[in-house]
Amino acid sequence: MKKKLSRLLEPGVGLFFGFLFCFAALAVLRQDYLLAGVEAAVTIGLMVLHRFGRESRRRELQAYSRRAVSVREEADSADVPVPMVLIRPGDGTILWANDLFSKAAGYHDKMDSQKIRDYIPNFSVDWLISGKNEYAYDVTMKDRRYRISGSSFRASDGDRTVLSMLYFSDLTELYQVRDEYIRSRPVVAIILVDNYDELTKNLQEGAISALNAQIDDLIAKWCENYHGLLRRLERNRYLFLFEHRYLRDAEEGKFSILEDIHQVTSPTGIQASISCGIGMESESFEQGYNFASLSLEMALSRGGNQAVLRNRYEFSFFGGMEHKSTNRSNVRSRVMADTLADLIVQSEHIYIMGHRNADLDAVGAAMGVACLCRKKGKKASVVLDMEKNAAGALLEQAMQVPEYQNVFISGQEALLHCNSRSLLIVVDTNRPDQVESQPLLEAISKVCIIDHHRRAADYISSVVLNYHETSASSASELVTELLQYTVESADILKIEAKALLAGIFLDTKSFQIRTEDRTFEAAALLKRAGADTIEVKKLLQSDFQDTMAKYQIIKSARLYRQEIAIAALSTGTTRVLAAQAADELLNISGISASFVLYAQGTEVVVSGRSIGDVNVQIILEPLGGGGNSATAGAQVPNADVKDVLDKLIANIDRFYDLKEESLKKRTTGKD
Repeated sequence: MKKKLSRLLEPGVGLFFGFLFCFAALAVLRQDYLLAGVEAAVTIGLMVLHRFGRESRRRELQAYSRRAVSVREEADSADVPVPMVLIRPGDGTILWANDLFSKAAGYHDKMDSQKIRDYIPNFSVDWLISGKNEYAYDVTMKDRRYRISGSSFRASDGDRTVLSMLYFSDLTELYQVRDEYIRSRPVVAIILVDNYDELTKNLQEGAISALNAQIDDLIAKWCENYHGLLRRLERNRYLFLFEHRYLRDAEEGKFSILEDIHQVTSPTGIQASISCGIGMESESFEQGYNFASLSLEMALSRGGNQAVLRNRYEFSFFGGMEHKSTNRSNVRSRVMADTLADLIVQSEHIYIMGHRNADLDAVGAAMGVACLCRKKGKKASVVLDMEKNAAGALLEQAMQVPEYQNVFISGQEALLHCNSRSLLIVVDTNRPDQVESQPLLEAISKVCIIDHHRRAADYISSVVLNYHETSASSASELVTELLQYTVESADILKIEAKALLAGIFLDTKSFQIRTEDRTFEAAALLKRAGADTIEVKKLLQSDFQDTMAKYQIIKSARLYRQEIAIAALSTGTTRVLAAQAADELLNISGISASFVLYAQGTEVVVSGRSIGDVNVQIILEPLGGGGNSATAGAQVPNADVKDVLDKLIANIDRFYDLKEESLKKRTTGKD
């Protein structure tokens, strides 16, 4: 029996050595004794080496067999109450399994080799090879869920053969309890009718009651689907508590209440609009309510008419497909002006900072705040990169004015001189990664924000004053309103009035988009302060070469969905030219939105513009961009133009799909 096994396990080499001896004998017959001697010596040497190698392999096989049999006998004799299986980790071959594993997995010992993957699909043994003792994922066998641990060992001392024993812990009941705990965790939602004052303005009590009844009925009907607790806190604010298990249904329904509420219309024809702030995955009801409050604040700062979800790590957004203008209160502007003035007076030095590659709006708003600081007798410094900006002509004129000598400084200079009594005022952005100097933002504890862009998920959170109005045309308009309540027209320098008006001109495209009555009121104030529209127009002019380059960009544009112009450039350009080309494309009949993409170093820059229902901010937000419904941009790192173009088109398609779905819901509701 041993000889038969030996013949089966060892390669037959007798014929091989026989041929070698034949060659040696043939050399003897040819009387070439030297060759015959060499061949004989080589043949004998190979036989000796083969003999030693065969003995070594036999010892390894015997050790392997003894170890495997020993492990199996020990496992069979041990009363281990968990499924166990012995495998070879190199290929996952099953060598032995106990009865519990056979029952749990349906394993039956066969003559042919079986793999562990045959019983656990997609199971990987890499964790065993890397030396870990627990599998990273749960596995399911016959509707039972197991956690797998394992250990590896060599067949014997000095042996290279490795075996692994796997142990299966049945945690089905524990997982069921865990899953039920996750599904039943409370979700806190705050629902706000964000245009309630506009809906009920100048209405009789009876009409207001009827309007409230319609709103209550729609919100209650939507909440019934999620089996929670709904309570009205104020005239336009509701608290809704429900379990996490129903949150996915609400997300899949894209929070249909956002569209359903438009069925409620005031006698004056104004449709109701709501915002939802939702807090989830909180450690307590208090934390959940705080998450919901932050989410609601985020929704309102982005224009309302949307649902925002907040967990411990991030925000998620639903709705907000349309730009909803909100009524800005003169009272709020006056309060913000007084608060900002007090903060300036209490501070030792004021630093004013916009976004990187500052444009006329950022510089104009910064100079307007500098005017307020001067009126309050405080020294202000505008943090700006004098090399990289889009307001060179304005800055050259400003530096000729005595009041602006040494006002513009770099971020490094500001970082050296700031202290605990410094105040930082950020204008025209709310994102920490977009400011002119992020180290300065982190170094100063007292920060104020003046911005008109929709709030991004990574907004500057630790602020002492946040004047954020998405309905404003520009940051310059907001600063002008603050100046209206804190300084006299005569206190505003002509260069400051020109800078503020230029910022409004830039962001409204010369009063063509995003204008409201307060935009013209701000412009009128600046006109009285000495701003000259002709001089402002000159600031917006470009030279001949830039103009030709801009029209080359326009020439390369292609039409998508019959109303969107996209120019994906194979060569680089500047931010100013890209923005101007995007603006110019909107002058073409039938174009409601435009995008210009170009590479700048290792990143791709995108400029988006819109004059219709296409919300470019929502389209560019998945690319890490921001802005508002009419003007937005994005910077995609470590990418090429083609990849970003593909993502942009996918985002456009997604926007249109959501828009069509929203339109269908409205049509169905009206029917």
